[in-house]
Amino acid sequence: QVQLVEAGGGLVQPGGSLTLSCVASGFTFSNAWMYWVRQAPGKDLESVGTIGPSGSTYYLESVKGRFTIARDSAKNTLYLQMTRLKSEDTAMYYCAKDRPAGVRGQGTQVTVTS
Repeated sequence: QVQLVEAGGGLVQPGGSLTLSCVASGFTFSNAWMYWVRQAPGKDLESVGTIGPSGSTYYLESVKGRFTIARDSAKNTLYLQMTRLKSEDTAMYYCAKDRPAGVRGQGTQVTVTS
């Protein structure tokens, strides 16, 4: 079955950087649209961005220029490189398959605070 395992979250100061990873299994990763989504306490799930099989990427306006999504199909791994982090980026981050509300992993917490 589809499994997604996120890692790499943590506590970081504003302006800092983190890189999240998501290891996928149970499906043909190279053919899938993959998403990074996040959910802050009390808020709705929000799509941060997506990457297609060919590498096309689309981002939430508020993260453009700061976040980069990449994939390594040889490793079945999705990445989210986050730079210039802001307090409003604090959330649980998930990777998802096919659509933002698709199958997700357990998530990894990102907390941006001074």
